[in-house]
Amino acid sequence: MFYWRTAGLNYLRYSSICAKALRSALKPEVKHSINVADSQVIKTQWKEGKPIKKTQ
Repeated sequence: MFYWRTAGLNYLRYSSICAKALRSALKPEVKHSINVADSQVIKTQWKEGKPIKKTQ
């Protein structure tokens, strides 16, 4: 059973809470080795239900 759903949360909010709890529980020497901004986002413009332009 998905307890996060029973608690009234969506998965995105649940995973955000878990990530925040994990980061706060880490030892100080491990916290320095984590890079939160190590991700990539691709933005796509849409018009009339179809992608028209990708930007990074």
